[in-house]
Amino acid sequence: MAERQQRGRLDEGKSVVDRPDHHAPSGFRNLAALPQVGLDVTVPFFFRRVAGLWRDRPGAPLVAPNDGTLLREGAAHGLPTVTWIGHATVLVQMEQMSFLTDPTWSHTASPFTFLGPRRFAPPGLAFEALPKIDFVLISHNHYDHLDVPTVRRLAATGARVLVPLKVGALLRRAGIAQVDELDWWETRRLGPLTVQCVPSQHWSGRGLTDQSFTLWGGWAVMGRSERFYFAGDTGYFPGFAEIGSRLGPFGLAAVPIGAYEPQAMMRPVHLNPEEALQAGLDVGARVMVGMHYGTFDLTDEPLDEPPRRFRAEALRRSLSESVWTPPLGETRRW
Repeated sequence: MAERQQRGRLDEGKSVVDRPDHHAPSGFRNLAALPQVGLDVTVPFFFRRVAGLWRDRPGAPLVAPNDGTLLREGAAHGLPTVTWIGHATVLVQMEQMSFLTDPTWSHTASPFTFLGPRRFAPPGLAFEALPKIDFVLISHNHYDHLDVPTVRRLAATGARVLVPLKVGALLRRAGIAQVDELDWWETRRLGPLTVQCVPSQHWSGRGLTDQSFTLWGGWAVMGRSERFYFAGDTGYFPGFAEIGSRLGPFGLAAVPIGAYEPQAMMRPVHLNPEEALQAGLDVGARVMVGMHYGTFDLTDEPLDEPPRRFRAEALRRSLSESVWTPPLGETRRW
């Protein structure tokens, strides 16, 4: 199966036999079929989300002051650092390069600046305080992961943007030219780093008519001495073990620990904190930093529940030193 996945882009002239398993005739699919969720779950959930547009929620993450000075200086010395900016936005430095995952500095996770899931915590670092960003990794095209205004600003500074297959068209329409599209297991060489798109279990879509038309995935970044894994947005699946066996171990893994309630709707495509810890172990991570929680009102669990459960599971399994839930903006060496 892995060999078939490496054959690259979907060619409409190929036979079904030649098509990679995760390619569908009009888009992409997960390696395992996801269960259908009934209207009795989805309709009440969406009404709760609409009601949440006008209410406050306690439990947003703390913010550590960071003016970016050490980050701007740190790009020269090459020490591996990580800074959680918010949601799935993580700033990583390694091998004298700086890159961002799913960067979003916008106030809402939607196509509108005034409507949609709003931020309950500011970005942990002002955009103007960023070091020079060499490249950006995008996991998929959902609005809370692909924020076009932010990516456009980064591209204007010279950052290259790496995306899964078919996501590039959206960015090119926005005037972003430096875009590389990768299929699962494809790689790009960026300076001293090798960047590889890896499988995840999720879906894509920015409207009602483009469901799963573009690919989703995680990312592995390999340097001479360190390796970083970004899980993106995903449910728990056997692919973590395959990533670990093929590319691990990793010095650091950024794993999503929030957006898991209601479970009947979210569990196939989002990790809960306990699953996130296991996923980190599956890929062979020395340290796991939790992300994808506390920033936007996306699901039903309390904003501060994911890190509490993540730390509790680590304590139960005697792995407390391997699990990080830092304040927004705090820079740590890994």
